[in-house]
Amino acid sequence: MKPYLISLAVGLLVGVIYSLLGVRSPAPPTIALIGLLGMLVGEQVVPVVKRLFADRDVVAYIRTDCAEQILGVPVKKPDDQA
Repeated sequence: MKPYLISLAVGLLVGVIYSLLGVRSPAPPTIALIGLLGMLVGEQVVPVVKRLFADRDVVAYIRTDCAEQILGVPVKKPDDQA
């Protein structure tokens, strides 16, 4: 139940921000996609900051786990040889 309440609260917050910016909901596709990109990047801020304070390798994390989270896991192409 808690994730649903958090999702509702965040949705309300985004609705207020949209209203303050004068953007109608549902947002135009470009604005919505930029917002989704911001969500994906913002989601990675906490793990990166935690790694910085823990004195762990941040660059390797960004290149692997963080990049996969934001860009998706690369699709492996099947071999053309049959």
